[in-house]
Amino acid sequence: MQSAINTNGLSIGYTNKLLFEDLNLSIPKGEITVFVGSNGCGKSTLLRSIARLLKPSSGNVLIDGKDVHRLSSKEVAKKLGILPQSPISPEGITVLDLVKQGRYPHQSWVKRWSEEDTLKVEEAMEATGISDLRHQAVDTLSGGQRQRAWIAMTLAQDTDIILLDEPTTYLDMTYQIDILDLLFDLNEQKNRTIVMVLHDLNLASRYAHNIVAIKDGKVFAQGKPEDIITCELVHSVFGMECQVAKDPLFGTPHCIPFGRGRCVVPSLRSNSGA
Repeated sequence: MQSAINTNGLSIGYTNKLLFEDLNLSIPKGEITVFVGSNGCGKSTLLRSIARLLKPSSGNVLIDGKDVHRLSSKEVAKKLGILPQSPISPEGITVLDLVKQGRYPHQSWVKRWSEEDTLKVEEAMEATGISDLRHQAVDTLSGGQRQRAWIAMTLAQDTDIILLDEPTTYLDMTYQIDILDLLFDLNEQKNRTIVMVLHDLNLASRYAHNIVAIKDGKVFAQGKPEDIITCELVHSVFGMECQVAKDPLFGTPHCIPFGRGRCVVPSLRSNSGA
């Protein structure tokens, strides 16, 4: 399997806390990869490092075999687009103007706005279903609409790799599925490599080709959801007891956590072996 992203001996963290040390990770090209793990395990930090937003203390990140820290900001922006967690837009900016920002890496003093730029912006808004919102201010939109506008900006960059940090945060169930379906279609139809952080293990298992479970600054497990998502992994990574069943619609692993709640069927605990 060809890799889109590789980390070699990567060590990253903040002032007095090293979150990853000597991390070697390979992310497959043309697939959806999801980082999962408990709060504070470093998922977002790793995503930021891949996007060159955080400089490693040692090691490197390779995008298509090239060290991202040896590339210019525009070169990186032509290779990957990133949607950070809870992005903030300039006050009063319209959806159209926000999406246009995605074409910045393709502009220069010799290459001004072109018909191709207009086409990419229109395609991005059409793909995310926000064409009719183009003249509305971003800060007046609902959470789901706002997230679609930001994703449209990322799509307008027209990169082969898209990084998203918790793209479904603060969205209700309908919008979560809409956003994930959109990303799934981008991968299926345009062969985009998508890497994202998700908290919902069941949605991660449904949409990901490749899951990276992170614990204590290391890759605890990596692979297809059906190969690695087990009761043992959930207990080790999240510290939670559960039963893992098969999703009745998609056949993917479905985590059923133990805990308190109204029970209308015989207890699962007695049959789980836990």
